[in-house]
Amino acid sequence: MVEKEQKRIVARIGSAPITVLKGVEVTIGAENAVTVKGPKGTLQQSFNIELEIVQEDGIIRIQRPNDEAQIRELQGLTRALLNNMVVGVTEGFQKSLELVGTGYRVQQNGKNITLLVGYSHQVDVDAPEGITLTVDNPTHLLVNGCDKQQVGQIAATIRAVRKPDAYKGKGIRYTGEIIRLKPGKSAARA
Repeated sequence: MVEKEQKRIVARIGSAPITVLKGVEVTIGAENAVTVKGPKGTLQQSFNIELEIVQEDGIIRIQRPNDEAQIRELQGLTRALLNNMVVGVTEGFQKSLELVGTGYRVQQNGKNITLLVGYSHQVDVDAPEGITLTVDNPTHLLVNGCDKQQVGQIAATIRAVRKPDAYKGKGIRYTGEIIRLKPGKSAARA
């Protein structure tokens, strides 16, 4: 019963149409190489050639040749990735990070940032092509871009510089992230 429900969910995601807004240009090339251009940038990606990507009247559909489990999964994945490309070039994606700890701060250096997070040295983070790093205040940072995967990867790389401590909670965390703190030695004695 559960397996049937999961199949139905995957089929719903994969068969849902993607609406292309005005100002967005989608080009489907040979071997399912898709290019999406919009106001925020240009994204390119190649998809599995077993699926057929069809564009008509401002709507993109992903059609599968059969109902095998792997093909259904590929259809859902392809649809999600294409939708993220369209959303990325129109609205963009954003990750928000905050620094928690005494003396922990971030500074803007042109397009790049410098982290001061308790090490004996500063940690410089360079913004790659297509990513914007913005410092709101000394303890808050925004990562913006049109490629969802790249935005998430840069945010994870910045967070990895000083992960939140399990005992005091100090470090770099996503805004709204809940850190479960361990009680420590003194709580074990009581």
